[in-house]
Amino acid sequence: MVTPAPQRPSDDGPEGPLQEARAWGIVSYLLAGLLTYGGLGLLLDHWLGTSWLVLVGLLTGAALAFYLIWFRYGTR
Repeated sequence: MVTPAPQRPSDDGPEGPLQEARAWGIVSYLLAGLLTYGGLGLLLDHWLGTSWLVLVGLLTGAALAFYLIWFRYGTR
């Protein structure tokens, strides 16, 4: 008796592996931007004795992350 091959989920559906990979990529860009530039702002705040550079770093990291997300995923 021959059993049918298992069906692979479609990449176009909401449950497809391609959609999941894109979602994780977006989350990764956001976290990396916030942590990297927020961390740089925190280090500069500590070094220079200020208290506002961490906010500038977080906003810069978020802006760059959104730009990279738009460039990578929004032009398709």
